[in-house]
Amino acid sequence: MKKLFLLTILAPMMAFAQEKGIHFEHGSTWAEVKAKAKAENKYIFMDCFTTWCGPCKMMSAQIFPQEKVGNFMNDKYVSVKVQMDQTAKDNEEVKQWYADAQQIEKEYSVRAYPTFLVFAPDGRIVDRQVGGSEADQFINRFTASLDPAQQYYTQLDKYTQGQKDTAFLRKLAYLAQEKYDMENAGKIAKEYLAQQKDLYTPVNLEFLGKFTQSSKDPGFDVFLHHADKVNKALGKDVAENKVMEIAAKEDVYPQLMKKDKSAPDWESVEKSVKAKYPSIAEELILKTKIQYYSYVKDANNAVANIVAYMKKYGHKADPQSLNEFAWTVFEKCNDMQCIEQALEWSKRSFKDKEIPAFMDTYANLLYKAGKKSDALAWEEKAMNKAGGEERKNYETTLEKMKKGEKYWE
Repeated sequence: MKKLFLLTILAPMMAFAQEKGIHFEHGSTWAEVKAKAKAENKYIFMDCFTTWCGPCKMMSAQIFPQEKVGNFMNDKYVSVKVQMDQTAKDNEEVKQWYADAQQIEKEYSVRAYPTFLVFAPDGRIVDRQVGGSEADQFINRFTASLDPAQQYYTQLDKYTQGQKDTAFLRKLAYLAQEKYDMENAGKIAKEYLAQQKDLYTPVNLEFLGKFTQSSKDPGFDVFLHHADKVNKALGKDVAENKVMEIAAKEDVYPQLMKKDKSAPDWESVEKSVKAKYPSIAEELILKTKIQYYSYVKDANNAVANIVAYMKKYGHKADPQSLNEFAWTVFEKCNDMQCIEQALEWSKRSFKDKEIPAFMDTYANLLYKAGKKSDALAWEEKAMNKAGGEERKNYETTLEKMKKGEKYWE
């Protein structure tokens, strides 16, 4: 009786909590959802999710139940959740949507999750949004989805009906990529580039970079064979970094991911990369070795390759890389010469912007190098610039430093 009484009391409270967020249709067919939207003159919000998708679960648990999200969405949208994968645990409601889910996935090229599809009150697809977000950004995104000028499929219709001017094509190609419609993004990008008389303007090279994701893309040869022109327009090493990014993905990583998890044949990897991309091979292999040995927790090899990379290519390292390399040395290396080198990298990492995490790395290295007073000063600076959990972590480190603890092993 006591349990029953508690359930009686809690049921209205649970229902009230659920009402605060987005109201999703349950027990309705796709045809019935469209009919309701038409009758109420509302757009349709469709959450395309899978059971294995972490961001999908985050949205359902943290964003959809929020009152401000519900207030906005329930006023403008009829909402429905559609499970795109199939599992042995699926209930009858999910199973009834199997055929529609497969058709929706195929027709609208749903390839990433979560994907949110937006339909007009008359059932026409008008927009899509891909990926999770915080509540305010979510509301902004679906405010934009109500505006025809910002609706992806509305703009795509203009393209299919013949609008092909340069400015429109450039904007639509970027929009297609943002919406994860990669097939149309590539097609529209090619049409835009075909209209350009000069590919080597900053605007066109930036565009080309965005749409060059493989060695088969038209822009790849530009970055590979005309690096001087690219770098003159976009900045030092931009062309080489693009080629390295693609070479790593196509020619290096596949040789590292062995089914038997055996160690890479680095001699073979280096030989194949040097034959294809001699100008970037050494740098690419060193960077890859750092990533690989860090991943497999081989400290000695990770540190050795970091030192080798920094000796030859350290001038190219960005602040994030400098901090990561310095922190790896702090954690894994006890050689004072190595520590002194890492101190220089670490100090460079926050030369232009004092990021607390980077300053914390510097303070830790100072402490390990025996420079306790300097370490305390920098750790306090990092702590004062940080907030929340980050600040608490630095407070803890500061106390350990004051006590003279050896905490890195």
